[in-house]
Parts: sequence; C-alpha cells; structure tokens
Amino acid sequence: MKKYISLLMIFGFLFLFQSCASQGSLDSKTVDTLVSSQEFTFHAERANPTNYDVINVMNSMPNATATRILNLNGDYTIDVSKNTLEVVLPYFGRLFNPTYGNTSENGYRFTSKDFTVNKTQNKKGKWTLKFKPNDVRNVEEVNIEIFKNGKAFVSMRSNDRQPISYDGYVSKTEVKQEKEKP
Repeated sequence: MKKYISLLMIFGFLFLFQSCASQGSLDSKTVDTLVSSQEFTFHAERANPTNYDVINVMNSMPNATATRILNLNGDYTIDVSKNTLEVVLPYFGRLFNPTYGNTSENGYRFTSKDFTVNKTQNKKGKWTLKFKPNDVRNVEEVNIEIFKNGKAFVSMRSNDRQPISYDGYVSKTEVKQEKEKP
C-alpha cells in the first residue's frame, strides 16, 4: 500500500511540474525585442489585493484557500505601444472616491496618449518600465517588471484607491480587427 501511495505522490509531483512548465514562456531575445520596441501586451493571470478587508472576505468564502491571490479568468490586459497605453484591469480594494451608478469606472479602464516612460534593465536581464500617465486623473504610476522568460509583475499606484498588483506574462501585441456592422 505504501508503494502505491509513494507512486501516486511521484506522479502527482510530475504532473504538477509538467503543468507549471507548460505555461508559455519566451526566450530572453524575444523579451528584449518586445520591450525595446515598446510594442507588447501584458496579460494578467492573478490579482494581488493589499486591502485586508478584501482578503478577509475572500478567506470567509466557502472552500477558500488562505491566500490573497485571485485568479483572473477574463481578458485583462495592458496594451503598450509607442503612442498609447491601454489598461483594462479589475480592481479589488478600497476606493476613496467611488463612482456610484457606473461601476465600469471603478476598475482600471483607461487609454492614455500622453504619458512618460522610464525603462531600465538590470544585470540579470529584468526590465523595469515606469509609466506616468498625464491625461488620466486618478492613476499616478503603472510599474511593469518583465523577467527574462516573459513573466511579468505589474503594480498600480493611484491617488484615489489602495495599491494593487498583478501577475502575468507579456506577449506580442495582436492586431485587433473590428467587427463589421451588418
């Protein structure tokens, strides 16, 4: 019986490592090209709220794990190009100036055409991009850290809400085609 349990444990670990390894990663040259050209898309996979009220509510739900990470299933992205910064991310936390009646403005959904960007790369190859949008009133800074394998970490700093961070990956920006109206 102990042999079967140990065999099951080994296969379980192999399956876990295989599923972690199967997640897409890029080579460092592709990441450098994407960041240098400033044409990429960040895809958010997880949100990390910092507000303990949100964390306590999440932990009080049935079958909840004792973690503060929310898995995101939607198409939440940051599209970066030379002229625009388009952000579509959810927000979990405390808003100090909420918009009543129109809940679509309570997340991070904006397009900035007037922003400054500061790019740096450390010795290990990690890129740090700091965007300061000048035409968005409630966002002070968007920090994107991109690792050599394409994984990324985003933190949002705002003047009307508590900070939040996101985990995900970067990829080449796909061309969006508009649907024709009949």
